[in-house]
Amino acid sequence: MAGKHIHLIGICGTAMASLAGMLQTCGHRVTGSDSAAYPPMSDQLAAWGIRVFDRYDAANLAELPELAVVGNAISRGNPELEFVLDEHIPFTSMAALLHEEFLRGRESLVVAGTHGKTTTTSMLAWIYEAAGQEPSFLIGGVAENFGTSFMVKPTKPFILEGDEYDTAFFDKGPKFMHYFPDAAILTHVEFDHADIYDDLRAVKTAFKRLVNLIPRRGRLIAFDGNENVTECVAKAFCKVERYGKSPDSHWRLRDIAHADGGVQWTLERDGGFFAKLTLPMPGEHNALNATAAAALAAGQGIPTAAIAEALATFRSVKRRLEVRAEVNGVTIIDDFAHHPTAIRETLRALRHAYAGRRLVAILEPRSNTLRRNVFEDALVESLGLADEVLLASVFKSESIPEAERLEPANVAARLRQGGTPAEALADAPAIVAALAPKLQPGDVVAIMSNGGFGDIYHLLPQAIAALHEATR
Repeated sequence: MAGKHIHLIGICGTAMASLAGMLQTCGHRVTGSDSAAYPPMSDQLAAWGIRVFDRYDAANLAELPELAVVGNAISRGNPELEFVLDEHIPFTSMAALLHEEFLRGRESLVVAGTHGKTTTTSMLAWIYEAAGQEPSFLIGGVAENFGTSFMVKPTKPFILEGDEYDTAFFDKGPKFMHYFPDAAILTHVEFDHADIYDDLRAVKTAFKRLVNLIPRRGRLIAFDGNENVTECVAKAFCKVERYGKSPDSHWRLRDIAHADGGVQWTLERDGGFFAKLTLPMPGEHNALNATAAAALAAGQGIPTAAIAEALATFRSVKRRLEVRAEVNGVTIIDDFAHHPTAIRETLRALRHAYAGRRLVAILEPRSNTLRRNVFEDALVESLGLADEVLLASVFKSESIPEAERLEPANVAARLRQGGTPAEALADAPAIVAALAPKLQPGDVVAIMSNGGFGDIYHLLPQAIAALHEATR
């Protein structure tokens, strides 16, 4: 398929943008379009020199591509998709093309789960790199150690983030069903993606089908602290190794300690000492992610010393507990929160990393789960870990039926009833205007969204700096 013109409709999604870079690396001419471009993937595409049209228009395909890749956010009525169908342009999905062009003949190592898969995939890729394995990888974010979200090498290992979201308008199964893992990690299973899954039972069915793809010779590393995971792996044909804090886990974390903005722990394997591990990023959830990556790597023959060295030098992922600015003693953190459990673990990690400092949480309900009221109780509980909370309006609220829609004002009111100062405001500028004058040196601000959030990551530091200058 070398040298083709390939056009990606919905190119700025994390997986689609990465695929664009992979295709260009392999000698194809790549173009794409999207109506919602924001960092870090928009920056990656610009750095790669890939032409991106900032709105959907049939004119973008005036030079007829030889293949169109249709993103999973694209539905009938999109002008480019309609043009592709009318003109009989060959089309496929991201996941199907990835399998056909990159995974055949490789060792497919897939990281799946409701939470932690981007970070865990990045850790696993870095472990393989530290061990001199030169892996190929595809990650749903920019791995700081590599400065990119993908790598294509001639070696056999291919490490993938396995997304349970649907594949395309013509393929409503999860993307990970195209990846046929030789070995896999299952981090967690919870209800999520309320726009495509009706309930928890449907989510579990998807993960059970992934487990059923692993061959008998394969391995599955599965979290031991979640009964949904236990149910999903119960009928696996491959070897299953559980990890967590349970005394009977194959991989057990012990003596977890938080210090110097990171976390340390002792890892046992089958009841015996395996390694003393250090991770320079906060949070017990990240120690669990690292343990999963270490367990899979060790079982695939990666030396223990390389695993320990890689984790000690791991530099996280863009938009995962990322320090975006330090202004007038205020630390501003960016985190890709998409679910109440992720919010809880983010705030817990920041409590450890910045002990004794006031923690302000800013949330944009943007994911298809957070925009709905199904998790209102859990959201109130998670946000209650902060000292103060500000909520933006629900992103594109008109697309959510009113009976299902989250009401940020209700969340704020319930937080205040529980003793946590909270306010619901219209948008990023309103939040910045309300918060910036109140911030003091030593405060930590956690901004949580899975989108661009009105450029708040720049607006807030600028406002703090301006207020500081005005008072000098």
